[in-house]
Amino acid sequence: MEEKAVYFNPIKSKRTFDEIAIEIKKMIVGGVLRPGDRLPSEAEIAKQFNVGRQTVREALRLLELSGFVMVHKGGGGGAIITNTIIDTIRKSFMDAAQMRDISVAELTYARAEIEKLVICRAVENSTDEDIAVLNENITQGRKAIASGVQAFEENMDFHVLLAKASKNAIFAIIVESLMAIVSDLLSRIPQSLEISKKILEEHKQMVDAIAGRDKDRAIDLLDKHLDFVGKRFNSSFEELAKQNRVGTTGERATQR
Repeated sequence: MEEKAVYFNPIKSKRTFDEIAIEIKKMIVGGVLRPGDRLPSEAEIAKQFNVGRQTVREALRLLELSGFVMVHKGGGGGAIITNTIIDTIRKSFMDAAQMRDISVAELTYARAEIEKLVICRAVENSTDEDIAVLNENITQGRKAIASGVQAFEENMDFHVLLAKASKNAIFAIIVESLMAIVSDLLSRIPQSLEISKKILEEHKQMVDAIAGRDKDRAIDLLDKHLDFVGKRFNSSFEELAKQNRVGTTGERATQR
């Protein structure tokens, strides 16, 4: 991979590494730098910005944490422009959710409000291609279930694809972040082919309503779907909490 020919202006600031990161971000957003492009060496960047190499390292580290670049070590290494910003946002969203100890009720309510907006826009803006992508997602899920495998990934991906069909990039980012939390919670509770199949068929009904431009039916189906998921979360976590309490009581009795 050839090094990208890039030219920077010198920086004069107390937080020079911040300024350098901002300048490089501008070039990425502006399309001057694209995913896969390799930045000049640390020495060359430092020379063009008229700063020390340590300042450049701090700037690249900031860009890496933000998901704009990936820094490879070694002789053939260097900073390469990446497209992992969405992954970074999703991870940060999950971390924030865990730190604030978000409840199932809060998650379900937020999903309901946001996904209602998503499904309204999908009814209005989705194309035949979007409908085909959603139906293909369901087809793949059915194949997984037919082979005895839960359609977990397909059911998670469905909501992200639905958000993309709304033609609103912000909705897509938010829903992808929400689904990361949902996926984490689902990994903690028992799963079954029956439930996976039920969810898949509910998704199919939603797609049919969207394809028919029936907004009221699509919203009603979404409400029932999220109500089912929310109740399943509550009952499963209540049962897990009960088991933990019984286990703790048993341990205390044994200790006595």
